[in-house]
Amino acid sequence: MASLAEIRAKLESMENKGGNNNTTTDRALYPHWNINDGETASLRFLPDANPDNVFFWVERQMIRLPFPGVAGGDAKKPVLVQVPCGEMYDDTCPVLTEVRPWFKDPSLEDMGRKYWKKRSYLFQGFVTDNPLDEEEAENPIRRFMISPQIFNIIKGALMDPDMENIPVDYVNGTDFRITKQVSGQYADYNTSKWARKERALTEEELAAIDEHGLNDLSSFLPARPTAEHYEVIAAMFEASVNGELYDPAKWGNFYKPYGVEVPAGAPEPGVQATSAPVASMEAEVTKAEKSFTAPAAEVAEAAEAPAPAAADADDGKQSATDILAMIRNRSEA
Repeated sequence: MASLAEIRAKLESMENKGGNNNTTTDRALYPHWNINDGETASLRFLPDANPDNVFFWVERQMIRLPFPGVAGGDAKKPVLVQVPCGEMYDDTCPVLTEVRPWFKDPSLEDMGRKYWKKRSYLFQGFVTDNPLDEEEAENPIRRFMISPQIFNIIKGALMDPDMENIPVDYVNGTDFRITKQVSGQYADYNTSKWARKERALTEEELAAIDEHGLNDLSSFLPARPTAEHYEVIAAMFEASVNGELYDPAKWGNFYKPYGVEVPAGAPEPGVQATSAPVASMEAEVTKAEKSFTAPAAEVAEAAEAPAPAAADADDGKQSATDILAMIRNRSEA
């Protein structure tokens, strides 16, 4: 498990099956967006089972491609296709490569926001106070898809020196309380916060971890696209911008909107770059994130930010001391 210092350092340095669109409701995913106005759900986050992940969450980056309708189907009913952003895997994203220069032209900025990647964050843990009327599951370890608004509250507290222990510690951890308010037609979670007191996990919670184990959160991200998938993403993006219909005969076996059937004989994709299972959460998450637009700070940097370089598999891990030194040096700069 990474230390709180390592998490703070990683956050500081970061300041600057995608193929199927499976939309079956994922019962393990806790839909906090369904709680009523004024209600609070209390969560206890748990570590990621992946020992290489410094954080206790993984970041999900998706791009939404709108189409005015479906070729061979309802040509007048708009549909939305979600595709994974290549930068989630340190690849070059064909969509963002095209979109970044748009932010240099004020007349194209709104269009750039439309196609900019949408971030969300996948956590796991227990629901310790649940205002929703749900059936009790055999495995109480749930997954949480957290929006940037809530994530910024989580991150801000982690960077606060008054937080002495990592919140996922089994003995000295801290619960997080998501409170939903409604601002206009959109949900507002700005009053969400960490609990004031630390608490140890209960015997029942520890037993659940022993029995069911923790998840490798990256296994619930969309599969890494192959070169063939990226070609399809680029073609779909161009068609979307041009206002063309979504064509299931061309793209249906790669990425498709909810409810659209793939005709016989449609091209079959090759094996994707990772065999990790895909979480069946896309429809629920899309509902939760429908009001999200790219943050102004992120958009301001979009025109200048280069595509990420490929990760070096031989890079060694920095020690906690080295990372803390980086934080202090940056703070003094």
